[in-house]
Parts: sequence; C-alpha cells; structure tokens
Amino acid sequence: MNNISQRDSAVIWHPYTQMQLAPGAIGIVKGEGVFLIDEASNRYIDAIASWWVNLHGHSHPYIAQYLSKQLLTLEHCIFAGFTHEPAVALAERLLPLLPGNMARIFYSDNGSTAVEVALKMAWQYHDNRQAGRRRLIALEGAYHGDTFGAMSVSGRSLFTRPFDALLFDVSFIPFPHPGREEDTLQALETLLQQEDAAALIIEPLVQGAAGMRMYAPAVLEQMIRLCHTYGCLAIADEVMTGFGRTGTWFACDQAPGVAPDIVCLSKGLTGGTVPLGVTACTQEIYEAFLSDDHRHTLYHGHSFTANPIACAAGLASLDLLLAPACRKQIDAIAGAHRAVAKRWQDRGALRDIRQCGTILALELDTGAAGGYLDQRRDFMYHFFLERKILLRPLGNVLYLLPPYCITPEQLEQVYEAIDGLFAVL
Repeated sequence: MNNISQRDSAVIWHPYTQMQLAPGAIGIVKGEGVFLIDEASNRYIDAIASWWVNLHGHSHPYIAQYLSKQLLTLEHCIFAGFTHEPAVALAERLLPLLPGNMARIFYSDNGSTAVEVALKMAWQYHDNRQAGRRRLIALEGAYHGDTFGAMSVSGRSLFTRPFDALLFDVSFIPFPHPGREEDTLQALETLLQQEDAAALIIEPLVQGAAGMRMYAPAVLEQMIRLCHTYGCLAIADEVMTGFGRTGTWFACDQAPGVAPDIVCLSKGLTGGTVPLGVTACTQEIYEAFLSDDHRHTLYHGHSFTANPIACAAGLASLDLLLAPACRKQIDAIAGAHRAVAKRWQDRGALRDIRQCGTILALELDTGAAGGYLDQRRDFMYHFFLERKILLRPLGNVLYLLPPYCITPEQLEQVYEAIDGLFAVL
C-alpha cells in the first residue's frame, strides 16, 4: 500500500497534535544524514534533530552495522538477576564522561522515566536514612517529561492543565532570568534553610520546552553549591543538554568545582536511534539502598530495562561522539550560530536572541503576547516546510538544534530561510 499519510489519518493519534485541526502528517520513507525524505522524494533538512535526539545524522551506517551485529547476538534478556556485555560496557564508558563522581548507572527507556527514577532515588535516599526530607524543588517553567512524577516537577502549563489536581506538591523558584539571578538564589536558599528539601531538579543552562530559555553557568554552579551546603541533592536533567548540545559534553561541565548528585540522560544517548534512558548517581546514593532490609530496595524497573540493542546503539553513538571529527563539528556549529546571531541582533522582528553551544533560539515579535499557542506559530512551521526545512517553533520561539553532521552550506540554507521569514513577519 502506498500513501503513508492517508493511511496514517485513519489509524494514528499523534503527540502534541490537535488532530481535528492538523493537516495530514508527512509520510517519511527514508532518513539520510541531515535529511528526512518523504513519499514524493522531497528532502527536508532536519534542523531540530527530530526532537533533539539525532546526533550524527539519520540512518548512520556505523550505528546500523553495530545494531545489526547485536541483533544476531542477543536482542533482549531480563535485567533482574541477569546482565550482558552492552549494558556493562555502556555504563563503563559513560561514568567517566559524566560530571562529578557518578558511580552507578540505572537503565530505563526514555527521558521521562529517567526523571521518574531520579525522583524516586532522591526521595528514598532520604527515607532509607530516616532523614525526614520530603520537599522537592524545581524551576518555574521547567519541563521534565509527561509521566506523573515528571509532570509534577514541571511548571504548571498547557501540558499539565488537565492533571494539575493529581500532581504532587513541589516548591517552584523563579527562573534565573539575566539580571534577576539573585531572586532565584535567594528563593532557593530560603527553602533550603527549612532543612526539609530532598532534592532540587533542574535543566542545566537551558530550559527546552519553555522556549529555550538560557541562564549563566555561574548560576548553575551556585544552585548546586547551595544544595550541597544544606544537605539537599541536586538532580541534573541532561536529557536535552547532554552529549555536546551546549558545547561541552554535558551542561554541568560548565559549572566548575561542583557536580550534581544524580544525572538523567536520554535523547542523544543512542544517537537518536532507539529509546533508552539512564539515571546516574553517586556511590553515596547507591550505598543508601544497600541493606539487609528488603524495604530499602529501589523497586523500579521496566520490561525492556537495559535492552541490549539500545545499549549497543549507545556504544556506537559514543564511538562517533568522541571522535575528533565530531568535536570539530560541534565547535563549527556553535561558531556559525554565534556569527549569525551577531548578523541578526538588530532585526526588528526579534525580541531576543540567545545561543548555547549548538542551540540557537530566536524569540520573535509576532504582534501577539507570545507563548506556546502563539497565533503565528503554525504559519512559521509551514513557512519552513515549504522550503523543505523542519523547524518546529515553540510558540513564538524559533530554534535550531541540528544534527552534528550538518554542513556549513546546509546550515546557511537554514539561516537564509530565516532571513526570508524576517521579511514577512
């Protein structure tokens, strides 16, 4: 049968989509490097790495060959009481790369569940030690996922509205907007002084779904330092920011002298190939669960925990990520973003332009208040699709977060399309 799009409309319910209003989905038949290729052979530059997951380009032959070999060796096995080489090898390779002194890897299957594990780890860490700490702290505007624990530590918003009454209480502190960082730090310290905080969870340096909002590394450093001063755990949700997106391997690497206690990973972990989540923690946290009392066990898991295919994809992606050529590409993308940001900084259509590593965000003046439901969002989305570029604005915030394989010419093609948008806004 042909025409994937027509068949899709009869059987599929898409995420984050008002199905009554949305046009038919574009049927993709192939991925190739930076391109997604549809049924009519149109080639779209995937300038957002398919929701920030794709690091090295679509259908990368090295990852494909690695997975093919693993498929013929071991496709899956239970991970309670059993283990396997890909899971152990990936943990061995990840731990030295992570910020701080991470000592243990707990596998799950996506970013939301990596966060769920982190929250349960932090809460039970204090419970096992009979510390009586129950408060969770998060930043206003946060987005940590769509499961109930992850929603609870996310800002109350369009995404959570139907479920707000079911979410557990969290103390939110102001986002550290440039020039207002002290408000954030003072609010955090005031809460920490009550000595009941179990953990602070943050997206380090960049809040993604909130509109690619960015803050300074010095603030990240001070928030983590305050947590440690008052005996509160710091959880870094590096699901989006990990694996080079902010210029360093992990965003927390830009906060020297401190490190989180727990790190959450997913998205780029497998190069965007298959789902996998990781929650890493320090030895101190791990040891709080060691006991002759079975009630101190972390009772969490998934049927596909540490799936060997996913772990193999993670190993293959790390091979590519740590090669000198990838480091050069990351630096080149960041440099190109810096240059074009200077070119655009005086554009009248811009409210703000911000950049962190390979992430470039443009907050546009669309004549409305802005926000996720900005009236011009759909116009902008289709403006770029017509030019065979996938950019998916967060309301009035247009952002670029491309695969590392993008060439200077392809990047310039995206920049030129944005120039065209400025002309019609």
